[in-house]
Amino acid sequence: MDKSLWVAFCVGAALFLLDEPTQADATENDDTISKDADSVGGGGRKDLPMLYVTTILEDPYVMARGTELEGYCIDLLEKLSETLHFRYKVSVVKDGKYGSISTNGNWTGMIGEIVRKEADLAVAPLTITSVREDVVDFTQPFLHTGIGILLERDTTLEDASLFHFLAPFSKEMWAGILAAYVLASLCLFLAARVSPCEWDGNEDTPFTFLNSLWFGAGALALQGAVPPPKSVSVRIISAIWWLFSIVLLSAYIAGFSFVLESGSEQLSIQTFEDLVKQRHLEFGTMASSSTLLYFKNSKNPIQQMVYESMNKKKDTVFVKSYQEAIQRVLDSNYAFIGETISQDLAVAQHCNLVRSPEVLGARGFGIATPQGSPWTNKFSVAILKLGESGDLDYLRSKWWESSCFQDDHDKWSPLKPQALGGIFLILALGLLIGMIVALVELSKKSRRTADQEKKSCCSVFTEELSQRFRPREIRKQETAGKSKP
Repeated sequence: MDKSLWVAFCVGAALFLLDEPTQADATENDDTISKDADSVGGGGRKDLPMLYVTTILEDPYVMARGTELEGYCIDLLEKLSETLHFRYKVSVVKDGKYGSISTNGNWTGMIGEIVRKEADLAVAPLTITSVREDVVDFTQPFLHTGIGILLERDTTLEDASLFHFLAPFSKEMWAGILAAYVLASLCLFLAARVSPCEWDGNEDTPFTFLNSLWFGAGALALQGAVPPPKSVSVRIISAIWWLFSIVLLSAYIAGFSFVLESGSEQLSIQTFEDLVKQRHLEFGTMASSSTLLYFKNSKNPIQQMVYESMNKKKDTVFVKSYQEAIQRVLDSNYAFIGETISQDLAVAQHCNLVRSPEVLGARGFGIATPQGSPWTNKFSVAILKLGESGDLDYLRSKWWESSCFQDDHDKWSPLKPQALGGIFLILALGLLIGMIVALVELSKKSRRTADQEKKSCCSVFTEELSQRFRPREIRKQETAGKSKP
């Protein structure tokens, strides 16, 4: 009888242990850091459903503080549990990987644990990709990111060029200034030739085209007005050009001072094409990551070159974690290709790091669940609500706080024509008004001459206008012919 009771007891105990979810095995491993929501939520939550969560240690998403876990993903999980009313138990993924297909066709990392239903959720900086979507379900993204290049500032700075003094204005701006200078000088020449106050027909006006160019250059250098204009039309054009010059010089001086204060060096690697073409930096990414898969599947020639270069040196350029990547960038001639949002955190924490401007492959971080899980849609709706309420922005600002002094120099860019579009418009209107006034001045003189000689005003106006643009030799011959008896 005693033996029968002992056998029954053993069978009952075995059935009880088998009835426990397999996820419990992940949280009872002595080598695994875990977080149990029961220890935080109190006894009132015992009746809520329990979800087992897998994650990975990566700043600032999940960080170990003794036996506890904290970070962006932990705070996000806590807010989701308050919204959807569930308990959770978090464990760090056993193999320390995000998830990729191994050589035997099985999934590794957090994706593997979700596929094998060892966990109900994967809450981590887990990129949503089509390959992963085939085996698990993803919620709406809780963070958006892309692919960028993390660099050590000192190793990627190059000296400014000899023409760095042109930096305050963009190429389009310099082209616009040159066009405005030539057009203003041409209008000055035409107005001086047309206006009777500047040209009386006996001798050339001092405002030849070359002198007009010199006059415009002198105004840009704030050297005064030589020769002095006499007519109203030339004075209007001169005044409007002086106004344009003052505004332009003020903008240039302010921009150039900004350039000098921000330093005379600039990043030598701005794009992935620059990265491929250079030879003094090694570059790589995280092994078995979605970033590596992105470059592997890309049809873009530059991105294919990036993958081929990394694959040739895969034994030396691939890293296992972001912490290893950041340390390698700081310690050696190495550029890390990875998620921009994580790189922004590294830049905020390490003042000597910088991220290149180009960003590829917009993507998002989502929560992974087993296929067909009833929690997927609930989490998606909850994430959207957290975004609408500003909670996601709050968590982002909390965990991405910068320890570096941020100035506005990094936000500076060369001045473009749109920034000074108003002064260009005023210049154009001033030139037009000056030319109209010059024609009015000539028409008044033509009217007086027509009244005196009893001729048509239009014929006199046309004759006066054509006379002003005849070659000098022809004008001298005509003057000599009129002087003979």
